[in-house]
Amino acid sequence: MKKDYSEWQKLKQAINERDNSPTFFKEKEIWYFNCGLNVGHEQDGKGKSFRRPILILHKFNKHVFWSIPLTSSRKKHKFYFEFNFEPKRKSWAIISQIKLTDSKRLIEKIGKMSTDDFKSIKEKIRSLIE
Repeated sequence: MKKDYSEWQKLKQAINERDNSPTFFKEKEIWYFNCGLNVGHEQDGKGKSFRRPILILHKFNKHVFWSIPLTSSRKKHKFYFEFNFEPKRKSWAIISQIKLTDSKRLIEKIGKMSTDDFKSIKEKIRSLIE
């Protein structure tokens, strides 16, 4: 599938030029963010803002964090973690696509992962890299 990167490039430049004031975010939170139009099998964002939900896995400072993109597509694989953050709605964290993300990409907070699920996903990540 051929991708047209022109619209994403315009938005990416605007995102980069945003005010540097920090967005207040915490680990375990789920946000929409400007994911972009990416290369190959990397997850893309959707719509005009190229957005996708993500889990904030680890906050390094007020500007950068590790994120895990989420999907609503049912996946049964060791690199996916199934959980609910909305009642009766399943989501899957795509563990294989953990990435460093700048807070300028954050759009809006939409939820929070439970403490038990957050503990479980961190354990699963540890087991995958050991």
